[in-house]
Amino acid sequence: MEPGNCSMNGGGGLDGIGGGGDDSSNGMITLEDLESFSEDQLSDSGTGSLEEAGETMEDEEQQDRLLRYWQDAARGHQVEVSRDMAEPIQQITSNNNGQHDREHVPFTLITRKEKCGDVLYEKRHYEKAHWACITVHEDTYEQSICYGFMKLMRYICQQNSSGSYLGMTIPILTVIRTDENHSVLSRDVTVAYYLPTEYQAQPPLPSDIEISIEEWSATIVYTRSFTGATNEVTIINEISTMAEMLDSPATHVNDSFIVAGYTNPAVANRQNEIWFLERP
Repeated sequence: MEPGNCSMNGGGGLDGIGGGGDDSSNGMITLEDLESFSEDQLSDSGTGSLEEAGETMEDEEQQDRLLRYWQDAARGHQVEVSRDMAEPIQQITSNNNGQHDREHVPFTLITRKEKCGDVLYEKRHYEKAHWACITVHEDTYEQSICYGFMKLMRYICQQNSSGSYLGMTIPILTVIRTDENHSVLSRDVTVAYYLPTEYQAQPPLPSDIEISIEEWSATIVYTRSFTGATNEVTIINEISTMAEMLDSPATHVNDSFIVAGYTNPAVANRQNEIWFLERP
């Protein structure tokens, strides 16, 4: 990855690692939950389905419920979810032509380092691929990934040259940059969405001029999973921990890293990975 660019020397995918669990009890929603929400779960009482009540939830009402759900989840991260996000949220929740499978970004596992049965990190190969990218400059990392993801949601949900819903892929990546000592994160955060396989040859163009379509070159990635919130402190700690585990950290450590997210950015107990890119 060239420092400062919205690119990774690769584009990949993660078999065997799904989105996180159900955080709905905490007013949070994961990408796993997002596409499998039923009308039952969105009913007011929770004592019966809308079919049992002899009613069908109107689109506008469903949009309002989902929007309020997202607004409540994001508020804890000082993020405002605007009214115009109602339709994209509903589409990602229910509109995938009846299919709820999310496409995992493909990769080839090269090797895995383990200790006492625990996976310390994996070495993977990612082929070149197209990604939709946006660079955000909010006050905190949390705000940047949330606002960047919402921009990409609009692109995924019809604000593109095909005028169609593209479908969710995971993970969503954020490219981060640090100072020389790897102790401070830059305010520039790039959020990236992998184009589904059917759109790789001819990616739909975004309506939003802040979003660009980038072809990322093939690369080798060293990756380690972690859970929980992603903020300046946790990311710096994960970078330090990963560097200590690598046999030759100087081969992989520069000023740019990637956080791969498998759950909605507003979720507290996220499923994540830290990615180090092998130098060419």
